[in-house]
Amino acid sequence: MTKAATKTGTDPTALVAIEQYFPETERIIDDNLADQILPSGRGFLWMMHLNSVRNWMVRITEKNFPGLWSCMMCRKRYIDEELIDSVNKIGAVVNLGAGFDTRAYRLKELSDIPVWELDQPKNIEAKKIQLGKVFETIPSHVKLVPIDFDHQDINTKLKSHGYLADKRTFFIWEGVTQYLTEEGIRSTFDFLSKAAPGSRLVFTYVRKDFIQGQSKYRWDKIYEKYVINKIWIFGMEPVEWPNFLKEYGWRVIEDIGYDEMAEKYVVPTGRKLASTQVERMIYTEKL
Repeated sequence: MTKAATKTGTDPTALVAIEQYFPETERIIDDNLADQILPSGRGFLWMMHLNSVRNWMVRITEKNFPGLWSCMMCRKRYIDEELIDSVNKIGAVVNLGAGFDTRAYRLKELSDIPVWELDQPKNIEAKKIQLGKVFETIPSHVKLVPIDFDHQDINTKLKSHGYLADKRTFFIWEGVTQYLTEEGIRSTFDFLSKAAPGSRLVFTYVRKDFIQGQSKYRWDKIYEKYVINKIWIFGMEPVEWPNFLKEYGWRVIEDIGYDEMAEKYVVPTGRKLASTQVERMIYTEKL
């Protein structure tokens, strides 16, 4: 999991950075830090000022991976909104596999809430460098925690960086689960089972029928690259999650697909973008 996932750390943020070059009324998500936090590619992003280049980038992405563009934008928008809606009910935020996500720095609602961002050491070091360029010093409410998810214990690493498990926490687990074995998934939920009651968890998952090759959902190229090569290895069907989560003391608030999110976030922009059924989002509460 580690090497494969490290390589994908910048990809979602790069797409979000390109999104910022669309007119404000056409943007699915606003993120004024996405281009600044990326460790490379600023010159390429400058070209996105050109409508023809930007539109070509979206078209080629949609042609090869139908629904990927709106998927990346919608999932970030959805998590942002649920997080903002929960700020008065939580005492901490933990982002498991944060990559180059920017919400800890751009959402003013989080400025007084402690945030822990966990990721592999290579991504954490690169992010530290970029944050130093943007802010001079890393904002005091954020702790960057390097971790080898394959071999190190999440609870131990968080505790060593000042996190207390009795804090009602909003956990984010975005674009990660498909890289893990079921053993890795259960190990993470062993940690999450100790979360304070009232904590929230939002995470994405890939459908099992895609991982097993029963339905490709027009993502044949991603299937060949990620599933055939054993980079994506875990999937689950929506009906399986309630009982799985119940084992660890969590209940489903919402299990939502990208068709539904597109109705809320894409349709108002007037843009014609496909959505995908390969990935879904779950929002849960600790009992």
